[in-house]
Amino acid sequence: MAISAKEVATLRAQTGAPMMDCKNALTESGGDFEMAVEILRKKGQKVSDKRADRDATEGSIFAMSAPDFSSGVMLELNSETDFVARNDDFQGIGQNILQVAFANNAQNADDLKAMDYGDGRTVEQHLTDAMGRIGEKIDLRRVVALNSEAVVNYIHLGARVGVLVAFEGVGNTDIEPVGKNVAMQIAAMSPVSIDSSSVPDDIKERELRIGREQARQEGKPENIIEKIAEGKLNKFFKESTLLSQDYVKDSSKSVGQYLKEINPNLKVKAFVRMQLGGN
Repeated sequence: MAISAKEVATLRAQTGAPMMDCKNALTESGGDFEMAVEILRKKGQKVSDKRADRDATEGSIFAMSAPDFSSGVMLELNSETDFVARNDDFQGIGQNILQVAFANNAQNADDLKAMDYGDGRTVEQHLTDAMGRIGEKIDLRRVVALNSEAVVNYIHLGARVGVLVAFEGVGNTDIEPVGKNVAMQIAAMSPVSIDSSSVPDDIKERELRIGREQARQEGKPENIIEKIAEGKLNKFFKESTLLSQDYVKDSSKSVGQYLKEINPNLKVKAFVRMQLGGN
């Protein structure tokens, strides 16, 4: 039977599939729209199965905060190529999944995949459909949510790095510009923790071990090795913990000093830095 351009356009609007795929599905189904949709979904599953072992290391970081900044969510959506990651379809899927994650305060990718996309079908089912349209593996790798007095998000140029920062003691502070500045700092300088007291013990021990080994290689006396290692650890704290780092917009002060100038009560409660393909 002849399939009209209007029918093809209607199916494309409903599924987002390419025009030729819609025409072929309608032809195969004899013009039955429900059957055509099912054909397109089966195609997506076939693509998903075929590309399951492919590496999806490109993609984008997506993030948002509540209008009142009381919460924020961030996720990593992967594709096989950067070309697809810039595709409007891929970006639209990412933004829609982000809205689902935000509405449900999603804490991990598996739970988010099982959530309703908004039309009675799951996020994972829509990802499978997208693979059929796009022809690449699309994978929701991770998601994180923060709740606090204020949570500000920042996406670095290229959407390869994203940051969520949670604050407390906000008071009357206009938190969005301050939060963006701190988030940009985190994106650029990748601190390991907020301050020295929150550095994990395994990282402290690693830095002490490196300090001892370096001192011995330099021929330092054994009785001062530990003191040298402690000094190197303190240097690590200054360079690698957020509040002690030189503020990137004004290196004459630390990030902690910058925040105290804004509001003595303002504190960073938590932060998450998410880099495409990172841990």
